[in-house]
Amino acid sequence: MIIAIDGPSASGKSTLGRMLARALKLLYLDTGSMYRAVALAAIDSQVDPGDAEAVTQLANQIDIDLEGDPDSLKILLAGRDVTERIRREDVTAMSSVVSVIPGVRRAMVARQRAMGRRGAVLNGRDIGTVVFPDADVKFFLTAVPEERAERRFKEDQMTAGSSATLTETLADITERDKRDSTRTDSPLKVAEDAIVIDSTGKNIEQVFAEMMERIR
Repeated sequence: MIIAIDGPSASGKSTLGRMLARALKLLYLDTGSMYRAVALAAIDSQVDPGDAEAVTQLANQIDIDLEGDPDSLKILLAGRDVTERIRREDVTAMSSVVSVIPGVRRAMVARQRAMGRRGAVLNGRDIGTVVFPDADVKFFLTAVPEERAERRFKEDQMTAGSSATLTETLADITERDKRDSTRTDSPLKVAEDAIVIDSTGKNIEQVFAEMMERIR
């Protein structure tokens, strides 16, 4: 079974993806982490993010792997555990830039398809429209920007030690939404056959129960 979960930033894709993968005993692929790994590689290699050709070449050359169960998924870059590092502010900012490069997206899509064909829960922004348009079940998660910003702000404070304010986080979310939905290559959009769930005002358990009911 292949389950696709798309949606904007901080809509609950990662948390719910892990919960579904654990419940259904499927592989969990956080595709956003793969783009973050490319961003970190670009930072470490001092590649100009404005040089699309150089970043694409880097994306095709680097070794990215995901290992572990849904609750302890590790992101490996050239065999190095970068799970925590890719959540820092500099990588987040770089990721939003490199992820819109068509060549980078093609490189990551090829890897995602190869990993996911064993059966998986995948989350991202183009899973149901580009990566696996024939997925068995497609979800599109969303929530109002203010609520998503509050979620991301709390998460960053707990995990990454971010210095951004809630206002700055909201501005970043809004800018990311615009960039993701207007890019020419694989824009964020709702697949025609996707189940849309607005999680505004709902807790994770409520959304999870709704998703499991739809899957069954």
